[in-house]
Amino acid sequence: MSAHSHEIEEGLVFLPKFDAAGLVTVVATDVATGDVLMVAYMNDEALRRTIATGEAWYFSRSRNALWRKGETSGQTQRVVEIRTDCDQDAVWIRVEQIGAACHTGRRSCFYRKVEADSGDARLVFVDADRLFDPNDVYKQ
Repeated sequence: MSAHSHEIEEGLVFLPKFDAAGLVTVVATDVATGDVLMVAYMNDEALRRTIATGEAWYFSRSRNALWRKGETSGQTQRVVEIRTDCDQDAVWIRVEQIGAACHTGRRSCFYRKVEADSGDARLVFVDADRLFDPNDVYKQ
């Protein structure tokens, strides 16, 4: 193990490893239930703002823009804890989710499960109740 990888894996300095696009993958879970709410990305600025404010900030690849969770919908995430994985190329945030985490209006982005259907895969809705109507919240 090189000195650098030892510092990344065992050291106490936060050295997030951003990908070629300058992003790190973030998994957000509900602090009370442990449920996975969403997977998103942060760039350096989003990560710094999240740490500084205690609110979740992300980087939207589709809009190529920084955004604070809930700035449009009001469905915010208060960050309780931030962790990084062994090689610091992924971040886990444990949050208090206010309302829905998903832009579809659902509590979690993981509202469908994969089931085998005669050797093929199909999706089935689970925990898919909407907490808000996205057409009312995200007016174009």
